[in-house]
Amino acid sequence: MITAASRRERARRPDAHRAGILDGVSRWLAVWGGIWLAGSVGAFLVLDPILASFVAIVGLCLWGVAVLASDWEQHSSFEQRELDRARRRADRRERTKDARARDRARWEAHQQRKADRSSGR
Repeated sequence: MITAASRRERARRPDAHRAGILDGVSRWLAVWGGIWLAGSVGAFLVLDPILASFVAIVGLCLWGVAVLASDWEQHSSFEQRELDRARRRADRRERTKDARARDRARWEAHQQRKADRSSGR
């Protein structure tokens, strides 16, 4: 017998990437967003529009802060960031080594000319 649950399981691929506006937002935040939406609609139906606007705006701000704070701990460590910076600096030094060699040669030639002038040639 085919049920709705079995159809969903067949339709869903385990490796399929879900992309959407709430991608990355946990389920409980989405549920609380729905509760906020229902509460806001209820507030507009029951309360004065100004009070309902206040409830809706405060609720939206709190939900937005919760969404922004949901991935607070998902960041790279200081050591990882420093390692990335060191790699970028090494790549940049490798790319610019010819220009630095030319600059060094010009500097040494300048120092030589300056030493020749000061020695009285």
